[in-house]
Amino acid sequence: MSFSELGLDPLILKSVQAAGYENATPVQTQAIPAALTGRDLLVSSNTGSGKTAAFLLPSIQRLQAEPTVKSMGPRVLVLTPTRELALQVEKSAMTYGKELRRFRTACLVGGAPYGLQLKRLSQPVDVVVATPGRLIDHLERGKIDFSRLEVLVLDEADRMLDMGFVDDIKAIAARCPAERQTLLFSATLDGVVGNLARELTRDAQRIEIEAVPHKEAKIEQRLLFADNMDHKNRLLDALLRDVDMVQAIVFASTKRSTEEISDLLADSGFASDALHGDMQQGQRNRALQRLREGRTRVLVATDVAARGIDVATISHVINFDLPRQAEDYVHRIGRTGRAGRTGIAVSFAGMREGGLVKNIERYTGNRIEVHTLPGLEPTQRPASGRPSSGRPRANNGPRSFGEKRPGEQKRSFGDRNEPRSYGDRPPRGDSRDNRDRGYRADARGGPRPARSDAPRGNRFEQAAMHGPSDVPRMTGDRPPRTERFRGIDVPREPNGEVNGNSVEYWEKREREAKAKAAAAATRSYGNRAPGARTAQPRGNDHRGGANRVGVRGRFKG
Repeated sequence: MSFSELGLDPLILKSVQAAGYENATPVQTQAIPAALTGRDLLVSSNTGSGKTAAFLLPSIQRLQAEPTVKSMGPRVLVLTPTRELALQVEKSAMTYGKELRRFRTACLVGGAPYGLQLKRLSQPVDVVVATPGRLIDHLERGKIDFSRLEVLVLDEADRMLDMGFVDDIKAIAARCPAERQTLLFSATLDGVVGNLARELTRDAQRIEIEAVPHKEAKIEQRLLFADNMDHKNRLLDALLRDVDMVQAIVFASTKRSTEEISDLLADSGFASDALHGDMQQGQRNRALQRLREGRTRVLVATDVAARGIDVATISHVINFDLPRQAEDYVHRIGRTGRAGRTGIAVSFAGMREGGLVKNIERYTGNRIEVHTLPGLEPTQRPASGRPSSGRPRANNGPRSFGEKRPGEQKRSFGDRNEPRSYGDRPPRGDSRDNRDRGYRADARGGPRPARSDAPRGNRFEQAAMHGPSDVPRMTGDRPPRTERFRGIDVPREPNGEVNGNSVEYWEKREREAKAKAAAAATRSYGNRAPGARTAQPRGNDHRGGANRVGVRGRFKG
């Protein structure tokens, strides 16, 4: 379906056509007409489906009408999880609204100076794109007004909840007018996202868009098993020296890892940059600009860059560390294969990370083929038992509990045809546990000894060492225990009572303390004569005297 059939304003339609868009995607075809009616929407759509235009186009068209409230606050508010995605959404908004008169936007993200943002908010603004943290700062300072807000958009709501912005989102929604339109876009609408949607929306229309399978075929996915961190570094170096590699994004799990990997690549001669959340927004913008201009060949980033980077020349995505969430894997590899091109996604997995690989395969529905590099094959085998060839397990995969192999007869426990009575079970072997229970396995076939006629294992043999063994002791006639746990009574010396409040007691303690102090003052270390420590001066050059032999000297002989 073309955009001209969706009921858009001619000025907005002109901007869309000037941007090179002709036909609408499935999410745009369903979401744009529904949003133009003014209803709340809950849209489930994957990345790369065109959802940015799905909520921006109807929201910008709503700006054609005059506002009912006169103020300088925004009429459309878009919340995004990351700074890069916020900048990308603002750029799209300026593209779609460039034909409108006095159309202004503002981007409020962390890491950017407050001065420029405050200058934008001091004038009437139509669309504000922000991350929750920085927007809360402006709200607490009283620098932004929501009195004329008409549309609230939550883009990548599931990602914002994963990053811990649920309280900020609720606080922002509480400041917005009750009579507003709420558009929530997320990869999933279940669980916590569904609870938040029910709290923020009213009579919302639910739209779910299925993923397009043919788009996934443009990205070749590979899996390389690594023995250790050194093996990972050698695999990364070999991949980046491939002649087919144009530009690559290497994803690491922590901010510190991004810096270390980037420095290591720079020392090896690669034009590399780092990108993570602790960097200032200006630094992040310059790193992305160098990547777009081709001056940076390898960008090492955390998951903060998994969404919002759109560089068509990225040929490889390398997961140096596997993501903990399977959906993050999809967003990572989506940075390659852009604009109809093909891409390669390579993931490094440790020998104990087979569970993460299975979660990703279960989420994507595709099996990741295992590859090896010549000369860099792993020397260990994965702990999960996954075949190194990448072929599926024999007999159609793993069996469930209780499932039989082909041709296998089901057996009952112990192959018993009739129930046994307690007490006639055969010997269980000469184990330590059986001996401790008083059952000797060497008497096979014989009757079980009675408890009162025979000793019960090693415990009674040990007890015989402490007392007479001719008469079996019972619990009642056991002699009282003494300090040494002997089997005979040992008389104890009477312990006299001590009066801690008496004067004699404290005088005795004081005399003992003085005697100890005098003995310590007269005794020198190592029974040396007094003044021996000062006989040889210790200079800074000798560290212990001129005659002292060093560690190496002592072990040379």
